[in-house]
Amino acid sequence: MDWTKQAQHDSQSMPAEGSDLVMSARAELITVEDPYLRGIDADASLPHWMTVRPLASTSPGGPHIVDLAGGRGWLIYTFMRRHADPQIVVTEAFWA
Repeated sequence: MDWTKQAQHDSQSMPAEGSDLVMSARAELITVEDPYLRGIDADASLPHWMTVRPLASTSPGGPHIVDLAGGRGWLIYTFMRRHADPQIVVTEAFWA
């Protein structure tokens, strides 16, 4: 998983509660077969505090958002399916 400089800075500046959830969400995203969790009930195996959805419903293959702890925080990321080296890039990290 790669991070933009701003997203990495924001993630590192979070309090421990937010940072722990971000790292847990990261682990979920990098180990799942399809980080966009497409399909009915594709996200059923995610922890209860984490939901994933497209950032814009008109662009299901575009950026996605991971809502953390009922909306207290989020990660916005894109996923590029490459044969040899799939890539997830976090462009925004936030915790309230």
